[in-house]
Amino acid sequence: MRPNRLRSILNDGQPSLATHIHTVWPSVVELVGHTGRYDYVEFVGEYGPYDLHDLDNLGRAAELHDLGMMIKVDQEPRGFLAQRAIGSGFQSVLFADCRTPDEFRACVEIARPDTPDSRGTYGVATRRFSYMGYGGGQDYVNALDEIVVAVMIEKGPAVGHLDEILEIDGIDMIQWGPADYSVNVGKIGQREAVRSVERVVLEKSLAAGRNPRAEINTADDARYYLDLGVRHFCIGTDVHILHGYWGREGDEMRKALDGS
Repeated sequence: MRPNRLRSILNDGQPSLATHIHTVWPSVVELVGHTGRYDYVEFVGEYGPYDLHDLDNLGRAAELHDLGMMIKVDQEPRGFLAQRAIGSGFQSVLFADCRTPDEFRACVEIARPDTPDSRGTYGVATRRFSYMGYGGGQDYVNALDEIVVAVMIEKGPAVGHLDEILEIDGIDMIQWGPADYSVNVGKIGQREAVRSVERVVLEKSLAAGRNPRAEINTADDARYYLDLGVRHFCIGTDVHILHGYWGREGDEMRKALDGS
């Protein structure tokens, strides 16, 4: 079994850095790896099309550069998607759209082995993360016990039950979702209006030792979160990076062409 890089980072109390990708082209994961700056890549599967072969190929690309892989899964069918991603070599899962403590508990169970001690729902399956064995050994169980479970706090009911959610054993990382939250509570598009709620979520997560993570666009954006004590970040998204470049440089080229 391959060591879980993000789990090791969390166990050692070290900071982490990731970036988001929508693409299923494995070479993009390799490009991230070639920088030598990132600990893992988050494939935001919730936002684009992919198939099971893509998950295997993304997992292989990450392993070439000792990168971890996280997948953000849809609300449904989160169990199927999370378990197949883990089987492909993803060592962390970000669960979205949970509302109640029971939903959050179910997410932890999805990623844990089906043993009397772990009480998860992940059984024995011959998938690439466990080749070449059937998967019934202790190393298989240990690998599932080390899957990093991250959850989005992005719904009004989740914020209302935050104290109980933060007490759930097995939740490793907390990600605030301002866009979803603002829609859910009727403050559509008013992301600044819910900034105070974000701070509460971050501070309570830090106090509970649940490793809050901030999603940012530039390194300058990190200062606010660093001052709060946040040490885990995911910076940038491939499609936004490309869109920004094409828009910025396209504007300059249009000015040049119009003036020629």
